Amino acid sequence: MIKKFLYALWILILGFLIIFGLKNGNYKTFISSMENRSFDIRQSYISSVGLREHNSNIVIVAIDDASYEYILENYGEWPLDRSIYAKLTDYIEAQSPKSIAFDLMFVKSIKSSENSDNDLTNIFKKYNNVYTAMNLDNQEEDVRKPAELPESIAVNLDNKSKKVDTKYYEFTNCRSILDKILQNTSNIGMINVLRGDDGVLRQMPLFLNYNGRYYPQLALKVALDSLGLKDKKDFEINKKGELILGDKKIPVNNDGSVILNWYGSTGTYEHIPLYKLLKAMNGDKKYQFDFKDKIVYFGATVSSLSDIKTVPVDKVYPGVEVQTTYVNNILDNSIIKKASPELNITLTILLVILTVAIVLALDSMPVIIGLTITLYFVHSILSYYLMIHQNLWVEIVSPISFTIMAFIITVIIKYLIKSKDFDKQYKLATTDGLTELYNHRYFQEQMQMFCANAKRYENVFSLIILDIDFFKKFNDNFGHQSGDAVLRQVALTLKKNVRSSDIVCRYGGEEMSIILPNAKEEEAVNIAQKLCDIIAAQTFKLSNNRESKVTISLGVATYGATDGTEPAKIIESADKRLYNAKENGRNRVN
Repeated sequence: MIKKFLYALWILILGFLIIFGLKNGNYKTFISSMENRSFDIRQSYISSVGLREHNSNIVIVAIDDASYEYILENYGEWPLDRSIYAKLTDYIEAQSPKSIAFDLMFVKSIKSSENSDNDLTNIFKKYNNVYTAMNLDNQEEDVRKPAELPESIAVNLDNKSKKVDTKYYEFTNCRSILDKILQNTSNIGMINVLRGDDGVLRQMPLFLNYNGRYYPQLALKVALDSLGLKDKKDFEINKKGELILGDKKIPVNNDGSVILNWYGSTGTYEHIPLYKLLKAMNGDKKYQFDFKDKIVYFGATVSSLSDIKTVPVDKVYPGVEVQTTYVNNILDNSIIKKASPELNITLTILLVILTVAIVLALDSMPVIIGLTITLYFVHSILSYYLMIHQNLWVEIVSPISFTIMAFIITVIIKYLIKSKDFDKQYKLATTDGLTELYNHRYFQEQMQMFCANAKRYENVFSLIILDIDFFKKFNDNFGHQSGDAVLRQVALTLKKNVRSSDIVCRYGGEEMSIILPNAKEEEAVNIAQKLCDIIAAQTFKLSNNRESKVTISLGVATYGATDGTEPAKIIESADKRLYNAKENGRNRVN
């Protein structure tokens, strides 16, 4: 009857915790943040060991620190004159690149050099593979009047998925670029980014909504060019929540974003400093670059230009590399897909069932803990490999958190079911009544077991035998009640100041012993010296409100050739060293 009641209580508590976890906002926020962190760790490891290759045909013309300084020194101002970008484009186009994309926004006409605006505009007329950027925002109308964007840069989106909200990224204003460019090319994409609550950029929108129309990301436009879908205006998200791009199916999140797969930290893609390209264009033979069939991105990597992001694989990551990563993901169809709630729930239930079965079937807690940790490790490894080979983000934190709850509750219930009488009898059989330390019989059993394990598994352990100095005189001077009080206090002090795995026993009379698992000689001597110092520094309370100082002498022996491999020999070695400690003045370790 009691067992049935406790099992019913287990189911009730676990059910309550699951419902609480699913409905509590703070808990969900915490789990979500931890899950994001687990994603970052997986991505960082995958990229650090080179398991995912980036596209070597994507290169970045970087406005880095050296280029920024070079421009100020040689051109006198920033931003760089737009006619220079026009000349650079002509220079690159002579080598037949796949496309050129400016992760730069050409806003406002520079009145002192209007011809440079015309030069740049003519570039977009001249070449059909040159792209540029702009972004949408929610700026107040009294600061900036919302611009009317040309029909040519908008696209049509047919969303057949009930789960995907394509209007999630809806904006009321935009930072428009030069009207001359807007009117002369449709190769314009948005560069809005998405940061998580922790400031980390993990995902990017596909389309943004403005004035009832959809506008694609710059990276999507550039990728479509390479896929032979440059003129694509009509897009479809199918019922499964996938964006159809030719033979590719891009998984889309419920908010209309995609999760990026990262290839490495900053500098993964080839960086060509802008100043070197300028020198090459001006005839410097020292610099030679091959742009044939390359996707060339212009962008700032210098931190002072404020285009630096934090991403899963790097805290300092230029925005232009986010764009190239996005392009790369679409080209190799490696966008991350989140596992469905059904799959995550199924895995959670499976982990819970296996955990409960392990706890109920086994009696050894170390074995139980070891197997459950192994189970969680296997789940984590599985999620890691699914991310590598299937680009699938299977949750780790939520399933394991619920499983840990199940583990804790099951263990509690299991040990409530066990007979309290058994615990009491075991304690009486193995514990010294005065000091509440393990007794001599238990000590001998443990020594036999430790020696057997050491021989079988080549482990090491050490033994400390200690004696309270001048204890007989102490009893004669203060009485046996005070002697008993000192024994109890010394025993308590020892238990508080050893490792949780150490076994403290009453060896006999005023002698005590400590078995130190996995402790070599040097470590055991250090522990013994620490205990010696702690006891010497402590003031012990006696009967009749009296106090006294007490010291101990300690002998240390370690399993092995020197001190023996049998219990009797190890004890004999420790006892001899204890005797030497006494002979050499007491209150010391030997």
